This record gives sequence, C-alpha cells and structure tokens, in this order.
Amino acid sequence: MTNVDRYSRWFQYEKDSHAQVVASLRNVPAELRTQPAFQKAVDLLAHMAAARRLWLFRLGGVSEPVTDIFPTGVDLDETTRNLEEIEAVWERYLLLLRDSDLAVYFKYQSLEGPRFRNTSEDILAQLFGHSWYHRGQIAALVRSLGCEPAVTDLIFWRREPV
Repeated sequence: MTNVDRYSRWFQYEKDSHAQVVASLRNVPAELRTQPAFQKAVDLLAHMAAARRLWLFRLGGVSEPVTDIFPTGVDLDETTRNLEEIEAVWERYLLLLRDSDLAVYFKYQSLEGPRFRNTSEDILAQLFGHSWYHRGQIAALVRSLGCEPAVTDLIFWRREPV
C-alpha cells in the first residue's frame, strides 16, 4: 500500500464517519434542535467542511476560496450538501495525488495574514486530526442533548470479524 493509498483509505473512513455524524444529528428529535448544543454541533460540522475547502483551495484543488471558515447558525441540510460536495472534490484530488507529491512544499497565506509553507502530507494529516477533534466535540454535544452520538472510532470502521 502506498502512502497515497493509505490517505485515500483514511479519507473513506472520514466520509463514512461524517455520514454517521450527519445521521446522528438527524436523529435528534425536532424539539431539541432549537437547543444551542444542537446548533453548535451543526456549526462544527460546517466548520469541518469549510476547513477542508480552505485547504483544498490552498493546494490548488478548487478555484474559489472559503468565505467563512467558522460559519454559525447554519442549516443541517445545507451543511450536509457542502460537506458532500467538498468530499467529492477531495476524492478527485486524491485520485491524482502520487506519493512523490506528498513531500512537495507549497506556500499559502494563513487566515491571520502571515505566509507559511508545508508539505501536502502535513495538510492531509492535519485534516484527519482536525476532523477527529471536532467529531469528538459533536459527539459530546449530541450526548448533552440526551441523544446517542455516532461511533466514529477508526477501529470500529476497520474491525474484521474472525
């Protein structure tokens, strides 16, 4: 397995995990969806999609920059569409990526203004860690509403019965 193959497999895990998170949010009863914890969970999911778009823009995979990296008050359906859209673009990006591309440095401007450089592999690792972190926050918010969060641990996704 190449490194790109590994990242592509992890990306499939991420897609499946995000779909489970969306399902857990859809399972929150309507009367609880007005609670701040529910909106914060949806906003975090929207942030994850926006961050993925931002990094793909910086890597040259999309031509339009992100307008809001920390959206608030967003709708779950719109957030789901945005997430699915950027995941499809990431899939195409990863299909063209080669192991040699992972070590290539690229320069970008941070949201705070200064310019930096990183490798593509740095960014792929960051994205996965970023999603794990926020999925944990979303799970805690869903649980605080008395609902069952998605189980998105990698080991549950990769387990093979014997």
